Amino acid sequence: MPDLSQLIIATDHLDPLTMALRALIVFFCTLIFLRIAGRRSFGQRSAFDLCITVLLGAILSRAIVGASPLLPTLAAGATLVLLHRLIGILVSRWVWFDDLISGPQRLLVKDGIKDLRQMQAGLITDRDIDVALRKRDDDATLADVSRAVLEKNGEITINLRSTRNKQQ
Repeated sequence: MPDLSQLIIATDHLDPLTMALRALIVFFCTLIFLRIAGRRSFGQRSAFDLCITVLLGAILSRAIVGASPLLPTLAAGATLVLLHRLIGILVSRWVWFDDLISGPQRLLVKDGIKDLRQMQAGLITDRDIDVALRKRDDDATLADVSRAVLEKNGEITINLRSTRNKQQ
């Protein structure tokens, strides 16, 4: 059984048991962190949420392999999660803050006419809109589109004109 100091300090030489125990500790701490962060950290798939996922993985992996001391690394992970939670609360209260963090949604198509400026600002191509139309699987064309919106999470939402909806 490894001694407590070997389990906690940073070291280049971890035996398999110590690394396994570190992995177990980090796993349960990460589970707690993600419960604190809330479901949105994986559900929304926005840049803001992806940021926490990547950073948390990068930081906590250092604790498992012994590249950083265990307790300070877990503290850094907890700090990121609490910051993510705080920003999530602020985003839910103030629209302007949400736009600052996640960016605005963009109206790409209105009444079958593409807004090239919004498409360019959102880095959306004609092909991207074509793909979004095909995903609907209802033979809709650009002329059938009432609105196409680039959502904050990067997905394109397409609403068809009401006359098109009644025909089907």
